[in-house]
Amino acid sequence: MPDIKYEINKRIGVLSENAKGWVKEINLVSWNDRAPKYDIREWSPEHDKMGKGVTLSREELLELKNILNSIDI
Repeated sequence: MPDIKYEINKRIGVLSENAKGWVKEINLVSWNDRAPKYDIREWSPEHDKMGKGVTLSREELLELKNILNSIDI
């Protein structure tokens, strides 16, 4: 499997942290030299390892924001 190249362009926020120090974050990430997208996933403390996540375009993030704003918590 080829190496995945990534660059965290902007750290937006931490959603949670587990006992081993991995953090679930939302960031703006460029994958394989492509345009950056919004990304939600777990990262190791050094940000050299990652878990599975979801990557969203700006439009998808705006739609998610609208959906979350409509939830009555």
